[in-house]
Amino acid sequence: MPAGLIALALGGFGIGLTEFVITGLLPEVAADFGVSETTAGWLVTGYALAVIVGALGLTAATTRLPRKAVLIGLLVLFVIGNTLSALAPTYGVMMTGRVVAALCHGAFFGIGAVVASEMVAREKRASAVALMFTGLTASNVLGVPFGTFLGQALGWRATFWAIAAIGVVALIGVAVLVPAPESTTAPSLARELGAFRSGQVWLSLGVTVLGYGGMFGAFTYIAYTLTAVSGFTSAAVPWLLVVFGLGLFVGNWAGGRLAARSIDGTLIAVLAGLTVVLALFAAVASNPVLTVVALVLMGAFGFATVPALQTRVMQYADHAPTLASGANIAAFNLGNAFGAWVGGLTIAAGLGYTSPIWAGAAITLAGLALVAVAASAARHGRAAHRPSAATTGSVRTVA
Repeated sequence: MPAGLIALALGGFGIGLTEFVITGLLPEVAADFGVSETTAGWLVTGYALAVIVGALGLTAATTRLPRKAVLIGLLVLFVIGNTLSALAPTYGVMMTGRVVAALCHGAFFGIGAVVASEMVAREKRASAVALMFTGLTASNVLGVPFGTFLGQALGWRATFWAIAAIGVVALIGVAVLVPAPESTTAPSLARELGAFRSGQVWLSLGVTVLGYGGMFGAFTYIAYTLTAVSGFTSAAVPWLLVVFGLGLFVGNWAGGRLAARSIDGTLIAVLAGLTVVLALFAAVASNPVLTVVALVLMGAFGFATVPALQTRVMQYADHAPTLASGANIAAFNLGNAFGAWVGGLTIAAGLGYTSPIWAGAAITLAGLALVAVAASAARHGRAAHRPSAATTGSVRTVA
């Protein structure tokens, strides 16, 4: 694999760390700014909403610019945002820093996935995307526990200084190691928007919302499940999340390899497996040992979908995959919000702390049904949705 993929993965690591590490530092941040933990929680929500805006807005706004230059600019924005957070004298400035950093999130992963796929042979594109997203999974496994420890030991600002430093290293790596893609056609926003005329692009986005949203809906309230149902102490939760992160890591790697053979086949098999895992998890959550096993499997099956979901939408976007790729990153975050909302409704209805997991299984099942419809339409509509010559070799694996 090209060294540039490592630079992209490092950027993904820093961005993932920015998104997730704040959850472990909310008490310290709330105390420092003199706000309630509910108010501090908007630092998480505001980030997620800004990701959606950046994934669509910044990707569209930079369509005519060279992709490598855009990636460098996004990392500069990332460093500025985290520096603002580290220096923030008030809660408002902290929120501004979070929003600025989040704006680069969706566009970086969306554009980065396209650049990563162009750096390798057609048959290795899903694996290249998976390697880039390895940075995101590593941020959960290694970055979040270390970042939380650093923030608790040296103050939460130290964590954001460390993240800003990671951004600088990633920026240098992208500038030096990522080649400038050679393009035979001039970039065009109209061409990028034209990709959305494909019904398969919209089906792919829908599968992302449901397929990823089901797992995240279950994960959002997992701390309550682990303590109130499984009987673990609060101190054990961070370590259980590391175990979950290991599942993410393995799932991302395996999903990339499987998607290189058959994208739709991988999605159907993995979403079916995830539906079963979530249902079993909800049923055995009162057993601590089985809960740990289910937690690992939920992470593995949940993130095994990511390379296939990202690659699928790019392939059906023909010669204009950049905006569609960014839209799919927005779809991941929309799925996060949707799954968390549904899970919250089930708890508010008094259905207990395993109800978000049951809800997640139902959402995932809907995603499975949708990808089955999409795969069937792809098999019966090759003439209408035939990919360009540049991507023919890889799209043959879709069905």
